[in-house]
Amino acid sequence: MAGGRLTFPLVPRGGVIGISFGTMRSIRRGTGTDIAGSRPYRPGDDMDAIDWAASARLSTARGSDEFVVRERFAEEAPRVVVVCDRRPAMSCFAPPLPWLDKPLAMRNLFELILASAAGAGGFVGYLDQADGEPFWRPPQLDRRLLKLHNERLESPDFEAPADWLERSFDHLVEHRRSVTAGTFLFVLSDFVPPPTSDVWLTALEHRWDVVPVVIQDPTWEQSFPDVAGITVPLRDAASGRVTELRLKRDEVAARRAANEARLRNLLAQFQELDLDPILVSSSEPATILAAFLEWAELRRVRRVVQA
Repeated sequence: MAGGRLTFPLVPRGGVIGISFGTMRSIRRGTGTDIAGSRPYRPGDDMDAIDWAASARLSTARGSDEFVVRERFAEEAPRVVVVCDRRPAMSCFAPPLPWLDKPLAMRNLFELILASAAGAGGFVGYLDQADGEPFWRPPQLDRRLLKLHNERLESPDFEAPADWLERSFDHLVEHRRSVTAGTFLFVLSDFVPPPTSDVWLTALEHRWDVVPVVIQDPTWEQSFPDVAGITVPLRDAASGRVTELRLKRDEVAARRAANEARLRNLLAQFQELDLDPILVSSSEPATILAAFLEWAELRRVRRVVQA
């Protein structure tokens, strides 16, 4: 919790946790708590950086006065960018429908990520393609992002093109000074249809810490309900258009099998790319938080195993 708000720890795939301001370990050498390595003493080095125990061992071994200096990784404030999918299909399922309200889920996700980054003293940026053009706010500590949450994410504009993700990554590449290596990239979408692996590789080439946040309704997208013989309105995943259909039992079974396989294949694709997705099936803040805490714990466990 940060200031009474729900938060989760920003656990990078590599580095480790540092002090309160700056929870990411930098690839640069500097003042910090994590040891990067050792080297011989050079004139002008800080005396406090000398590893006296290692120096004594080396001096004994060589029979001369030798001094070893510890180098540490600099600690930096984490950078976070939230990339939102604002295609027409992401505008469902609004109340009074009883299924996953995707716009509300995205608002609650952004609020959670913003609060968690603020608790870590981090910088947060935002990007979407709601009207076909990039709406971009570079990572910042500015409280205006709270206003962005209330205005931009409550906007009814969901007109992003089908290639929104490619456009988003291309835009971030153009702003590499703001989106540096190690930046957390939380990508919020249902990923229907799934992007190709090449799209993700574009982001990974820039050493961003990409986290796909999969927002899918458990009834209609992760599976399919038994609606055989009933006329139901179905939304096309690509265009967002709604068509009324009366499905037979075998057609229902085929759609259910296809949806379940699509999700399995999507998660398998992320695993092959060494990405850690977060599956969101509810807009409830507590449920969303639980998914993010599980994600953070899995990353911590992996780091311990690899150590």
